[in-house]
Amino acid sequence: MKSVPEPVKPKLFNLLDFDRKGLAAFFVERGEKPFRATQLLKWIYQEEVEDFDLMSNLSKPLRAYLTENCYIATPEIVIEQIASDGVHKWALQTHCGNRVETVFIPEEGRGTLCVSSQIGCALACTFCSTARQGFNRNLTTAEIIGQVIVAQKRLGAEKRITNIVMMGMGEPLLNFDNVVAAMNLMMDDFTFGLSKRRVTISTSGVVPAMYRLTQVCDVSLAVSLHAVTDELRDELVPINKKYPLKELMEACRDNAKIAPRRTITFEYVMLDGVNDSMQDARGLIKLLKTVPSKLNLIPFNPFPNSSYRCSSKETIHRFKTLLNDAGIVTTVRKTRGEDIDAACGQLVGQVEDKSRRHLKLKTVN
Repeated sequence: MKSVPEPVKPKLFNLLDFDRKGLAAFFVERGEKPFRATQLLKWIYQEEVEDFDLMSNLSKPLRAYLTENCYIATPEIVIEQIASDGVHKWALQTHCGNRVETVFIPEEGRGTLCVSSQIGCALACTFCSTARQGFNRNLTTAEIIGQVIVAQKRLGAEKRITNIVMMGMGEPLLNFDNVVAAMNLMMDDFTFGLSKRRVTISTSGVVPAMYRLTQVCDVSLAVSLHAVTDELRDELVPINKKYPLKELMEACRDNAKIAPRRTITFEYVMLDGVNDSMQDARGLIKLLKTVPSKLNLIPFNPFPNSSYRCSSKETIHRFKTLLNDAGIVTTVRKTRGEDIDAACGQLVGQVEDKSRRHLKLKTVN
């Protein structure tokens, strides 16, 4: 006697996975008008309504369809920490059981949210604690924008998110489509309405994706530089072996053409005796003179079993002065949230390493 196969369950859609363009296409495919996308975005992001039956300007048949086939879900806060300087850090659990970390940095007149794009990271930068955790998978658009939703709800009306930086766990440009869709949502007038100047994506130098980003999404760009020679950068930022400095700087110049007075932010971690000599500073001047740029010097934030030490305050000051005197706008990033491991390079989450690092770099196109 033949067994009767179980009926195939319909795919459920997390509506946070769609930006406005994707959501409009979703509705058109189902015989609805594209303007339903803006209606739904306003309900979810501005009214904070998740019950489809309460979305009164949607037709009853559409509400019934959404109830049956769609849902709205964000990652879940499992740990919350608040540092002595007011920095908030959340460990958020995803559906697969792994965790990512999100950090809110309050400042005078602004609040910056540092958002993760991957569970772990495949790039193996030697000075970064996240790289030690290995790589599990890309975050979905819903899991990326969900970090913003969760953080803003937790912070409440008194602490607003005014800036977002894609500088958390992972390399954003190795999760290109999901990250771009999430950034579109961050800037959409019907969601968070952030200016393109207040949304920044950071990359270690995935050059083909940098050119692609220039074509499809106008956000601020930050580049993790950390060395002025290919020999040292190959060691500190191994993706440099695939996309060396000459190619990286050409991609930066291309991005800077998007708009007048466009500048690229370069990040440079200060490592004692490694990349902090005056010769390194002069190399930076030569390198950055060809690109409209500003430079952030990042004091190295220690983590267990690291072989690096932070450059001295005196060295950092001399380094900064030489660059500023040469016309390179240079600032030293203030270390925030260090007592809860929320500073730059310290985010780890809880990650099961399933990577084949050498394969991950080859998938970029």
